[in-house]
Amino acid sequence: MFYPAKSVSRVVLVLLLVLLPASVWCKQAEPFDTNRARLLGHMLQQQLSGKHYSQKPTDDALSNAAFDLYLKQLDFQKRFLWQEDVARLEAYRSKIDDAIRRGRLDLPLAGRDILSRRVVQVQDIVTTLLEEKLDPTVVESMETDAEKLDYVAGLTELRERWRKIIKGQTLGRYISLREDEIGVDDDGALLPVDDETAADLLRQASEKVGKTNRNLLKRMLEETPQDHYDRYLNVISRAFDPHTSYLPPTSKEDFDIQMSGSLEGIGATLREDDGYIKVVRIIPGSAASKQGQLGADDIILKVAEGSADAVDITGTRIRDAVALIRGKKGTEVRLTVKKPNGRQQVIPIIRDVVEIAETFVIGTTVTDETSGETFGYIKIPTFYRDYSGKTDRNCTDDLRNELKKQRNENTAGLILDLRNNGGGSLSDAVSVTGLFIKTGPVVQIRSGAGKIRVMSDDDRSVEYDGPMIVLVNRFSASASEIVAGALQDYGRALIVGDEHTHGKGTVQALLDLDRFVNLRGMDKYMPLGAVKVTIQKFYRISGESTQEEGVLPDIVLPSRLDGLESGEKYLDNALSWDHIASADYQHWKDSAQNIEALKQLSHARITENCDFQEIISDADNAQKRRDDTLQSLLLADMLAERDQLRDERERMTPHGMMAMGDDDDKKGESLDEKIADDPYVEEGVTLLLDLLGASG
Repeated sequence: MFYPAKSVSRVVLVLLLVLLPASVWCKQAEPFDTNRARLLGHMLQQQLSGKHYSQKPTDDALSNAAFDLYLKQLDFQKRFLWQEDVARLEAYRSKIDDAIRRGRLDLPLAGRDILSRRVVQVQDIVTTLLEEKLDPTVVESMETDAEKLDYVAGLTELRERWRKIIKGQTLGRYISLREDEIGVDDDGALLPVDDETAADLLRQASEKVGKTNRNLLKRMLEETPQDHYDRYLNVISRAFDPHTSYLPPTSKEDFDIQMSGSLEGIGATLREDDGYIKVVRIIPGSAASKQGQLGADDIILKVAEGSADAVDITGTRIRDAVALIRGKKGTEVRLTVKKPNGRQQVIPIIRDVVEIAETFVIGTTVTDETSGETFGYIKIPTFYRDYSGKTDRNCTDDLRNELKKQRNENTAGLILDLRNNGGGSLSDAVSVTGLFIKTGPVVQIRSGAGKIRVMSDDDRSVEYDGPMIVLVNRFSASASEIVAGALQDYGRALIVGDEHTHGKGTVQALLDLDRFVNLRGMDKYMPLGAVKVTIQKFYRISGESTQEEGVLPDIVLPSRLDGLESGEKYLDNALSWDHIASADYQHWKDSAQNIEALKQLSHARITENCDFQEIISDADNAQKRRDDTLQSLLLADMLAERDQLRDERERMTPHGMMAMGDDDDKKGESLDEKIADDPYVEEGVTLLLDLLGASG
């Protein structure tokens, strides 16, 4: 099964999870079958070493990369392991390659035992801490960036770390309770409370935090040895590259559900990232898309069913987190999320079935009031194609029809919006590009063996030959990058947007491991799950890879995400950028544009544009919050921070530009209303006028 234009949004259920303790500390689980585990390890190593694009050998270098991932997911926030535990595990650093070949299970079992003991210690610590009086007036802080923390030296440091964790959680919950139970004024500020009410709310907050942590630690102790081994196999897979992963049988089923799109829920693609559940993509037309507040790169901290108490899913297995988030159509789930700028928000979503219609191409026209010129605007949410044969609907035909419709309206230029488009059908990436050029190559695909295949547009017809702007952002990925890169290489369109697109230039295949069981008697160990393995790499017709660096726009516009480490190049073990020979192609007839002059005109406008200046300010503030990783544990400071974030949110709302996205859908609005106050579309129109002036 191949997914040639694999969207970054479909990197689902990647099981880089917190390695949790074994059933020896809890109720008896099903016995761990070591023979099945050895068979699974052997088969995984065989498939990865033979089929992965990089042709990486299973050696000490791979072992070191796998160990780093293993240790990170074992205790990603450094809340359990001691320095002596890490030193003990370091003995396995360069032995993972040998162990998997020989069927040795030492590391995952040792990690399980160590973490199990530490979780039991933390249970006792948390119980004691919750009995102590919390003083919200003490001036102290807590480091929230695990990269800046050391593992604790012993029990005293472990207790102090958890004291601050519990205090921070309790004060945060207290603020939430004040909002929910006491309320806010017309400006969103918290209503005042007397000392007695404050004390009662603090008590309630402590009780809720206690319940949440007890449940979390209990779930950690209910993990089975097989869960540990599955995640061990996954970090070995991810040592090859971030899109290669092992999917146990239950996760393969979840993957199949995601691919079919038949599940009722919120419509968000999730992955595990250093123990957190992170949103990869919001599916257009889904419940989350309609609600409008959840966005890519949001971290889901807690999940609540309606008005019930929220469950902390930090450190939870992704399948357990997904099980909490999914639910029947019409029911409410409340997600507590952490936005990329650091603020937390509770987002209520009514579950629904994804409305596929809202994933389709949609267009309108925009008229510039000063010049009277009319321009086309077309958004492609994803590169879709119905391979089932039920409808034969695809984005190429829909785009062709929209272009014909706009041609009848005498448009003078076109804005093609690929923001937040995570990819889709490779064949449609090629045919969509072909609507704007006569003929020629669109993308080159290289196998691990070095064989290069060129995919071309052979249809000489051109549906639109006027000036074009293509809007992109750092969530434009895979097939979107193929289209944007090809149009840029041909000089056919001006690429405008974030400083880079996502940078996913690889192709994955999903291999069902059961199909490779060919020894008599081994079928008793099935099902074994699947491995998703990177097998090919995309290259632009210029010869440059789209991998890691993505597509660099001709004109970069400010974004609220500037400075955010989001994209392929920030992922562990990502394949590197490189290049091959250029394909044979001819530049578009009108490609001689003075891009430098256009940049200068755009820059001058940006400096005078209030919306973009606010975006720059918001990005700077978000970066300062990301850099300042010390969280004050003084209640007065936490309340002030809450007010500051509220003010920023209120200021952004009138422009329809929430913190997570410059292109978030707004519930209940028409396309014209959604783009009416979009500064990126406005600048796109002005750039088209610049192009017309240059050509005139």
